[in-house]
Amino acid sequence: MGILVDKSTTVVVQGITGREGSLRAAYMKAYGTKVVAGTSPGKGGEVEAGIPVYNTVKQAVEAQGPIDFSVIFVPGRALKTAVKEAADAGVKNIVPCVESVPIHDIMDMVEYCKIKGTRLIGPGSIGILTPKQAVVGWLGGNVTWANTFFTPGPIGVFSRSGGQSGTIPWILKEAGYGVSTVVHTGTEPVLGTSFADLLPLFEADPATKGVAVFSEIGGSQEEECAEVIASGGFTKPFVIYVAGAWAPEGQRFSHASSIVERGRGSAKSKMEAIRKAGGYVATNPNEIPRILREVLKD
Repeated sequence: MGILVDKSTTVVVQGITGREGSLRAAYMKAYGTKVVAGTSPGKGGEVEAGIPVYNTVKQAVEAQGPIDFSVIFVPGRALKTAVKEAADAGVKNIVPCVESVPIHDIMDMVEYCKIKGTRLIGPGSIGILTPKQAVVGWLGGNVTWANTFFTPGPIGVFSRSGGQSGTIPWILKEAGYGVSTVVHTGTEPVLGTSFADLLPLFEADPATKGVAVFSEIGGSQEEECAEVIASGGFTKPFVIYVAGAWAPEGQRFSHASSIVERGRGSAKSKMEAIRKAGGYVATNPNEIPRILREVLKD
């Protein structure tokens, strides 16, 4: 089954007539995703990659019925308006494939989506993929690569790194595992959906037997996962690899929010928290399948 997206998931692409929007919409459709509409102000009535284009998300919903996901490809300065438009139209999940967004705009849209009951994944997410079911965003890049890197299986995967969101599934595949769903949570300093927010979804998914995470120093998302695990909110095997263990306190590493401060966010604090909660820590990504095999006894 996986989480969040499957063959029945309906998608609207905001900014579909732009270079990125048209390319990624064609990829999603070719993978098998139900891309039912696109939007581009002033271009309603056109067709892009066989997908009808509307001026607004509201018009798309009126024509196509309720839509599960919006995927957004617009400039960073325009993202807040696009997110609010989708939320106002009743779209319950939004994936903004947009970086360099003003921080105050992000904080505003995160709060707005909470009020509206809309899940915001990102900004800066490249998407979500459930193998052989659907892709929302551009995780995988193209159908050939997606089919090569992502095969169906029992391990859920998430990461703040877009690139490593492909590396971990490949390592699992080479070791004889596949993945249930892969989620790239995004690269911006503030995100709408955290690692900890995803754990209850994987817990409820019968197809997921464990979760593997490519982690980085900075932020407190892993410590928050440890709290969920310790409280019994996630009971399946949880394995992380933490990159950047060499970095001293205060060192920026990789993504914008990856900075270690005041005892939280360091590799040591993350690993200690996960181990204490009952999770598992890999010393390198290639150890993840071995740990899973030992824990799952398969």
